[in-house]
Amino acid sequence: MLRRTLLAAAAALAISGTAALAEDKPAIVFDIGGKFDKSFNESMFNGAEKFKAETGVAYGEFEIANEAQREQAIRNFADQGYSPIIAAGFAQAAAVEKVAKEYPDLKFAIVDMVVDLPNVQSIVFKEHEGSYLVGLMAGMASKSGKVGFVGGMDIPLIRKFGCGYAQGVKAAKADATVIQNMTGDTGAAWNDPVKGGEITKGQMAQGADVVYAAAGATGLGVLQAAADGGALSIGVDANQNYLHPGKVLTSMLKRVDVAVFNVMKGGNANFKPGIQVLGLAEDGVGYAMDDNNKPLVSADMLAAVEKAKADIIAGTIKVHDYTADNTCPVQ
Repeated sequence: MLRRTLLAAAAALAISGTAALAEDKPAIVFDIGGKFDKSFNESMFNGAEKFKAETGVAYGEFEIANEAQREQAIRNFADQGYSPIIAAGFAQAAAVEKVAKEYPDLKFAIVDMVVDLPNVQSIVFKEHEGSYLVGLMAGMASKSGKVGFVGGMDIPLIRKFGCGYAQGVKAAKADATVIQNMTGDTGAAWNDPVKGGEITKGQMAQGADVVYAAAGATGLGVLQAAADGGALSIGVDANQNYLHPGKVLTSMLKRVDVAVFNVMKGGNANFKPGIQVLGLAEDGVGYAMDDNNKPLVSADMLAAVEKAKADIIAGTIKVHDYTADNTCPVQ
């Protein structure tokens, strides 16, 4: 009798646990630029797709077309009981904060911004560390001693990319010139490949022979213009080397795909609120090497960037974080 009671209790617990897992309904809200921007949003999409492929669990998704839809989309998922709900990008912080307060029993995550609530996980990256590495490669690859940086929306986060990049360039060539331009000061700056291409052409006219894009879908225009104009480019977030084989020096990897996968895989039961910071030491940022850019990267360049990576992780090289004080020690 006791044995049957214990078995029944165990079965009840198993069923309860299965029910709890079944209640996980992850969702992701992409930001302006769409999930196929070949950059930030698409990397998040890839993480969600990996989760679905490995678990067989479907997830909700919504692509923002305008700023007003951010809160609407997050609230709509919350109304339907989705959890965890993941928001792509800093611009969704206010919407996440507002909805998360109203739904304290649901879990939320945001990438690239901090929302200090007990049911929110904030995932941020040390983009300056990865940008330093690709800057070092740009400085070594440049023949003119002039390189470019095209940012998306002019915000401290993107200045952080540019500052880290400039530090890496200067580490390779102290007298190098780094030409920096931002695409705009609204969300439209993330989705304007034509303007990205125009800015790149302007930088090349000033002598830049390597151009780094940190501009979402706008960066596609940067990479295209560089390829057409005979310059090298550097991609961002996802591995973009394949877009123009032999013409993209490397891509600064920002593993938002891993972050999204981990949040979805953890579900509600293993959800960890608070701030998660991912840098080189955590394999949260890095640089891309594959057959598409292998001919462009010499053994000396590879050795130098690997040494710099190890030194940054060890603390021997300290890369300044622009967002710490809104200043950059080099230009």
